[in-house]
Amino acid sequence: MTQAQDFESASKGADQNVAHFEERKSALSKLQHILHGNPALVPLIVLLGLIAFFGIFAGDRFFRASTLTLVMQQVAVVGILAAAQTLVILTAGIDLAIGVIMVFSFVIMGNMVVSYGMPAGVALLAGFLMAAACGFANGTLVARLKLPPFIVTLGTWNIIMAICLIYSRNETMREADVTAATPWLHVFAINFSVGPAVVTLGVIAMILLYVALWFMLNHTAFGRHIYAVGDDPEAAELAGISTKKVLIGVYTLAGVIAGLAAWVSIGRNGSISPSSVVTDFNLQAITATVIGGISLFGGRGSILGVLFGTLIVGIMSMGLNMMNADPQWKVLLTGVLIIAAVAVDQWIRKVSA
Repeated sequence: MTQAQDFESASKGADQNVAHFEERKSALSKLQHILHGNPALVPLIVLLGLIAFFGIFAGDRFFRASTLTLVMQQVAVVGILAAAQTLVILTAGIDLAIGVIMVFSFVIMGNMVVSYGMPAGVALLAGFLMAAACGFANGTLVARLKLPPFIVTLGTWNIIMAICLIYSRNETMREADVTAATPWLHVFAINFSVGPAVVTLGVIAMILLYVALWFMLNHTAFGRHIYAVGDDPEAAELAGISTKKVLIGVYTLAGVIAGLAAWVSIGRNGSISPSSVVTDFNLQAITATVIGGISLFGGRGSILGVLFGTLIVGIMSMGLNMMNADPQWKVLLTGVLIIAAVAVDQWIRKVSA
């Protein structure tokens, strides 16, 4: 019988290093990983580039504090709606009704104080509750009945728009009538000076909203659940997350934010016009969200990027106006930015593929 071989003793003194291969990343691949980890970086770069471009070609007046704060005032309402749209798109959904929810909300607020003589507090509460109810209805149809968000919100967009026009009889409430009833609906029009800059409370409300949503999305369980549901709803369910509750909560919160946009809009415009229900608030909000780097496939993006995206649209509009350019250039460049933003998102997502 042969002696058993001692394999362990035979391996003593052998090289113990494990073979491995170094993967050298190209500069482009490194950039791809950096952008993947910092989704707000792309819109920030675009924003700074636009500011530099218009600063050179539109003249020194573009860099005046009054000009930049005017841009903030002009985008406040769309910026708030874009924040609401962001929450929905992060769950891989979309809310086409967010604009008409806002209009119906400020119509209710106005009618409560002008037509019914209600206190401002009751009017505001009624407007916010209606907006929340519309969002809740959208979320319930999407989460409980498993209907596509696009179809659901396309339907509710038409329903809410029709109800708004029927209820209001398409009658505009003048600024003087609203102010005579209560000054509180115009509170976000109050402005104050910071050096040469003029800042309105509406702008402050938008900034505070983005700060609050940034904290929620990055430092709360609900925020992490939103990303998880948008990235992979089945995996989220297996991890113990109630995707139905998250979806309903997101659409309801989006409705509440639309109510805030309604209040800010009254301060911005003065009068309350139901006919603005046909304005493309939805497209403007979606545009700012997509340009801001939020993935239409859900689960990726930064709320700060949406703020940058909103400012990109405002800066581009203001700069082109100062250069006396044809207004259609704004439409053209917006389309280019949307396509470029989606293309960049697809390229960045390959990192995690």
